[in-house]
Order: sequence, then structure tokens, then C-alpha cells
Amino acid sequence: MKPDRKKLAYPGFFISFEGGEGAGKSTQIRHLTKYFHDHKIPVVLTLEPGGTEIGSKIRELLLDPRNTALSSRAELLLYLADRAQHVTDCILPALKAGKVVITDRYADSSNVYQGICRGLGLKETMALNDYATYGLYPDLAIVLDLPVKLGFARMKQRVLDRMELEKSSFHNKVRRGFLQLSRKYPKRIQVINAAQTEDQVRVEIQDLVRNRIRKSKGTSLWKKMEK
Repeated sequence: MKPDRKKLAYPGFFISFEGGEGAGKSTQIRHLTKYFHDHKIPVVLTLEPGGTEIGSKIRELLLDPRNTALSSRAELLLYLADRAQHVTDCILPALKAGKVVITDRYADSSNVYQGICRGLGLKETMALNDYATYGLYPDLAIVLDLPVKLGFARMKQRVLDRMELEKSSFHNKVRRGFLQLSRKYPKRIQVINAAQTEDQVRVEIQDLVRNRIRKSKGTSLWKKMEK
């Protein structure tokens, strides 16, 4: 099950936002998107599940609270189907066009939620992710880390979906899973303390992204950011 690495060459830059519920991913994605727009850098903003027309239908199945009978394996395979379509239709074309792609969740969510927390196996889940995505992982995965109680306090006005309705013990395991994964892949995955103020988190993320792009293959992107 070896991915086709020839499909992965691109001049763009790929960023994913990960973390538990209520950590502020949507807010910080908006800030970072504006940051790129201010530097006149083309950016594609997307999400999982649901970043494509087909994916939006899969999202309905995955997040509908009524689908309580969905098995862990079926759940993982639906996420992988969404991701395969997402990479083909949205992510790779944008990266090959030299754009920055920012996604709200990607493969590391499956590695944590299904591989670690559902007990399907991290090694097995990562192998399936490789197959679904041609082995494409973000140049930078940003994990917004927040205590579970604080995250759900931030979401008290929100109607919760199927995943959000899991027990607090599950969400605590999710938090530990992301931290575990960040220790395993410290170069690719960076953890940000999301309990800071919104502005503190914004500045820390911008500094992190600037530094990573400066050191990356995205020379043309860095020149634009320096203007």
C-alpha cells in the first residue's frame, strides 16, 4: 500500500489546524487567512469533512447525531473517502498552483480520533491515510491545545454534532492523542496553547507560520511575506 509520491510535488504550502472541540480553530483560521490576504498571497480555505461537493454529503452522514449505530471502522472509512476526494478535487490542485491551503482538520484527526481513541490502531490508520492521500501530509500541522472543560464552556451556545456529543472521557483522550502525536512528529506538528488570549494565539501562529515558510521550499511565498 505505497502511495504514489510522484503526485506530491508542489510549490504551495499546506497547513492544517487540529485539536479538540472549542479550541478556537475557526477563529484562528480566519486570522491566518486574513494575514495571507494582507500579503497578497493566494490562499484556499477548506475543511474536513465536507471540503468538496461529495464530501459535504459524507459530512452529513458522519456528524448527524442520529447516526448512533455507525461503527468505528465505517466512521474511519467515511472520513477517508471524504479525504481522498478532498485531496483530488481541492488540496493538490491548489498546492500545485502555488497557493497556500489551510484546512480545518485533516489526516491527523483520523489518526487521533479513530486510530488512537477508537482503538483502530495508529499504524493502521496512518497506512490508510497514506493510501487515500498519496501520502500527502501538511507542511505544518497546528494543534490548538485546550483543556476539555474550557473548550466545551466556549461551545455552550452551539448545537453539538455527533462527534462533539461524545463523553468527556473520550474528548480527554483526544487531547492526549494529539499531544502524543506531536511528540512522535515534532517537526511536522506544532502545539499552541489555546488557553491564551485570542490575540496571543494569533501572533504565535503567525510567527510560527512565517518561520516555517522561510525555512521551507516555498521561496516565492517567503518573498511575498517579506514585502
